[in-house]
Amino acid sequence: MFSTLLRPKMKQHAAGFRFDVLVIGGGVTGAGIALDAVTRGMSVLLVEMQDFAEGTSSRSTKLIHGGLRYLKQMELKIVAETGRERKIVYENAPHVTEPERMLLPFYKGGTFGPLMTSAGLTVYDLLAGVEKDERRTMLSPEETLELEPLLKQDGLLGGGNYVEYRTDDARLTLETLKKAAEKGAVCLNYCKAERFVHEGGKIAGAVIRDGLDGTVFRADAEHIVNAAGPWVDEVRKMDGKGNNKHLKLSKGAHIVIDKSRFPLRQAIYFDGPDGRMLFAIPRGRKAYVGTTDTFYEGNPADVKASEEDIRYLLEAADWIFPGTRLQRGDVESAWAGVRPLIHQEGKDPSEISRKDEIWESDSGLLTIAGGKLTGYRKMAEHVVDRIADRSSGEKWGPCVTKHLPLSGGDFASPVDLPNFIEGKTNEAELYGLSREEGREIAAFYGTNADAVFKFAHAAGAGDGLSAADRGRILYSVHQEMAAVPADFLVRRSGWLFFDVEKARAVGPQAAAYMKRLLGPSAERRGGKEELRRLLGETAGRER
Repeated sequence: MFSTLLRPKMKQHAAGFRFDVLVIGGGVTGAGIALDAVTRGMSVLLVEMQDFAEGTSSRSTKLIHGGLRYLKQMELKIVAETGRERKIVYENAPHVTEPERMLLPFYKGGTFGPLMTSAGLTVYDLLAGVEKDERRTMLSPEETLELEPLLKQDGLLGGGNYVEYRTDDARLTLETLKKAAEKGAVCLNYCKAERFVHEGGKIAGAVIRDGLDGTVFRADAEHIVNAAGPWVDEVRKMDGKGNNKHLKLSKGAHIVIDKSRFPLRQAIYFDGPDGRMLFAIPRGRKAYVGTTDTFYEGNPADVKASEEDIRYLLEAADWIFPGTRLQRGDVESAWAGVRPLIHQEGKDPSEISRKDEIWESDSGLLTIAGGKLTGYRKMAEHVVDRIADRSSGEKWGPCVTKHLPLSGGDFASPVDLPNFIEGKTNEAELYGLSREEGREIAAFYGTNADAVFKFAHAAGAGDGLSAADRGRILYSVHQEMAAVPADFLVRRSGWLFFDVEKARAVGPQAAAYMKRLLGPSAERRGGKEELRRLLGETAGRER
């Protein structure tokens, strides 16, 4: 069950059943925990107060990477574990994750020199267990510029070329949740845990409020996991029992520019003018630059890319790609998110460890804090191992997520994906779609493409929307729990970040169509005013 139209039935079940595990938080970590737990035989309820992946898990740098810079901090365990996880995430969801050759140029006086880069990338390959054909290669200045002619030539000493993985973080979260729901987990967005229920000093459940219709229900569970990301400390306050540790939020902003103005060929990991490391990543017809790293004290739900953030990223891009002469008007969209880091006194944001920790309160509340996108599956495994260890009399199965394809990722091998896309491209016309629409849908939805084709064929074109657009909207409502237009435009399609022109062109029609499908709740939480605000925020401006 993963349809918005089945919410009443799902809430009825959630209120009338005692679950083995209640997960609070529908980001990628919570999604991973739900999937791991349900595939071991546990009954699982997951609640998210916003939309799934609305917080950090749709606002990252969208890379599955081992964290080369953590070598400088001697965080070898993080590099080794997350480095190995990259390939696992890719193999389980090749339609949302793909290998991306990364170029690390080094300059005279920069953070990385030839020897340090060569040694660092060699250690990185060894720790991460990188296969031979993906290991690092060292390049001369001429070879570096051949890969990316936009790079600054002055002081260039060469470069290191190695493999990371690019992903769609929101889609990765959704595909994980869809697989968890397929296995029997009950997952509800827009449902906030308002207070905990304690019995005999132990946590026994939570009172949940549905933000779409205002209804309230109680959910009971044997084990409760706080996977609320930036809101971890807020959830812990409801328990009334904590420890001396807390989060420190770090803000990261990114900007998106069309390739007609920024014809980036190659993903670049580069030294900014202030010594901070940043990324420039090509993605389809766009390229994006990020990220900032500054402490953030505000509401995580309201974080935005400020003019200062945008100016910083433009200056960094202009410094490393001087011929582009990028201007504020070239920024088509922007986003910002917060990283929930475990506080370390006296350290700058970029110095704080990205390690994860599990905290257990006297009442039994389990909290997963810290971590990074790449390690979400392993973090989930550690949490569910803890639950299994403390479950008296229960014999749960082992973790099976290492080799479990996510929803849409049912391929024998990732190398089968191109042939699959080509096959679906040829089939598209049978459903009244163009070959290009078929190709795009197959690449985006993987083995779920047939369902989107069928929705598109049944819906047809109308209301200012193509059949493909209506098919995608119907799929997002019926099989991805999209409840308001922003759910579709931001997290189900990514248009508001990477195709803002399309979002502006079809956003109002999409909102009207979703209102017809879902009734007044879609309008209340995501009507025209909300859509206008979101379109303004993507460009870092209020409109």
